[in-house]
Amino acid sequence: MQQLPLSHQLHSAYHHPLLRCWSNERGLLHTSQFVYPIFVSDRDKPSKEEISALPGQYQLSVDLLVEFLTPLVEKGLKSVLLFGVLTDNSKKNENASCAFETSSPVLQALPVLRKAFPSLLLIADVCLCAYTSHGHCGILRKDPVTNEYSALDLDRSNDVISDLAAAYAKAGAHVVAPSDMMDGRVFFIKQKLLKAGMGNTVSVMSYSAKFSSCFYGPFRAAANSSPSFGDRRCYQLPSISVQLPVNASLRDEEEGADFLMVKPATPYMDIISKLKEHCKKPVACYHVSGEYTMLYWAAHHGSFDLKTSVIETMTSLRRAGADIIITYFTPQLLDWIKNDYFFN
Repeated sequence: MQQLPLSHQLHSAYHHPLLRCWSNERGLLHTSQFVYPIFVSDRDKPSKEEISALPGQYQLSVDLLVEFLTPLVEKGLKSVLLFGVLTDNSKKNENASCAFETSSPVLQALPVLRKAFPSLLLIADVCLCAYTSHGHCGILRKDPVTNEYSALDLDRSNDVISDLAAAYAKAGAHVVAPSDMMDGRVFFIKQKLLKAGMGNTVSVMSYSAKFSSCFYGPFRAAANSSPSFGDRRCYQLPSISVQLPVNASLRDEEEGADFLMVKPATPYMDIISKLKEHCKKPVACYHVSGEYTMLYWAAHHGSFDLKTSVIETMTSLRRAGADIIITYFTPQLLDWIKNDYFFN
């Protein structure tokens, strides 16, 4: 039987009640629009370590996740985005094989959360940077003469990344979110999901417009995922670009992405608007660690009121066209915003 074009397979975009909500236009802020990023560590003993670079955020061991999230779910938390953290660098290697081991934090966390919170939408970030010994987002190729890393091995990277996405889906993820920025990875992920019989029950949220940015600094400390050499400018988008993020998002949409994303958020509100104008899929944005800490510390030092500044920022992101906002301020927003379209 002939396969439908990936862009024609629509069921994966609304198989969960929250996904159906995200497919609708909304006027003002609503708690269902917010996704809370969670750092899941590989520590064996119960552990809740505050992240010095991200005040108010924690590396959590798997056995403390349910206890940590229960009060937030009771307040109306609808979705989390999971990142794995390996605290022991000796587990990492150049092929990121540790990401597939049974001890891998995200693979352990997904079934636990799926069972504890049946209605909570689980999004798994898909990238290799936290699992590779070199800290880059894909598999690297070595120069045959110098035996030094020279470039990304795109085919091997896409193969491993799509395998990891399928593994997360089988473990219980409702949504897989490739953040690696490899060309073609959405296509390979959709193929692996279809082969596993999950093409219509697992969504793909593509980090389609992820810029090379200094605002990721606190996150890389939190996830222990900084590159050991070089940078990521050869695969993340240049900050000056306008057409490239649109092209990348249209490509990912054609390859079967159900949701698109702009990262960071506030410096790239023009890109959010462009994607909303040119693309057909709902647009998410990631209010990243550097944006969070700027508001946090400015308010801490009395420059302005935290609630007022965060609400203004989130409202601006909605005005720019964001349907979904990933933010570390989600716990506070659950308190600040009532479950209607208005806030105090």
